[in-house]
Parts: sequence; structure tokens; C-alpha cells
Amino acid sequence: MKEISTPNAPAAIGPYSQAIVSRGLVYCSGQIAIVPGTGEIVQGGIEEQATMVCQNIGALLKAAETDFTKVIKTTCFLADMNDFAKFNEVYAKYFVSRPARSCVAVKTLPKNVLCEIEVIAEEYSALDNPFK
Repeated sequence: MKEISTPNAPAAIGPYSQAIVSRGLVYCSGQIAIVPGTGEIVQGGIEEQATMVCQNIGALLKAAETDFTKVIKTTCFLADMNDFAKFNEVYAKYFVSRPARSCVAVKTLPKNVLCEIEVIAEEYSALDNPFK
């Protein structure tokens, strides 16, 4: 296993890694709308928070030398299912390859954010890795 850590995504706020690579898969911990470097929650509603979450995921994927096109599965958590349509609009801009997904409403998320997303992605093979 290899731990992935980048200052371009929020630091872990507990005893976990930002992401782990194992056997060709990248497992990204759930990302919330924290602005990297400041630790502050992005201002705004579900669209702004979902955008920040996706940008944080993008930073982790890049640090793991992969990208959104290699995402296999996402798990999405919403504080309010009434935000589902607006969340989907933002989500669709980033996850264009349409990975498998679960989306559930939960009672409370860390720091009282509106959404959280975790992802599993493939690594690029040695033949098609644009990061090498």
C-alpha cells in the first residue's frame, strides 16, 4: 500500500489518510468542502460546496497520478436530499465517465457541511500514464 498526501487537498482531520493506493486502485477518503490551506468551509450553498468537494477530489486523484476518467465508484452523502438535483448538476461536470454511485442522505456530516464524496479509481497503467 502507498499513502497519498497532498497540500492541494484538505489535510486529514483524524486518524486516516487522504488516499491510499493498493493493487492498482486509489481509495480516496471522503472529501468535504474545506478550502485547502485554510481549513475553512467554502462559503455558499450546495453548488459551491459540491464544487469545492470535487476540486479536492481532483487534487487527490492528481496526487495519485490518475484523474476523474478513471473513477470506478463514488459514494455521496447529502445533509438534505432536497439538494439532490443541484448536487447532481455539479457532480455531472466532474464525473463525466458516469461511474457507479451510491447517494444517501445522512443526519449530520463533519463540520456541518452539506455534502461529502468518497471515490475509488483506477491507477493509470504504465503504458497510458500521462503523469510519467
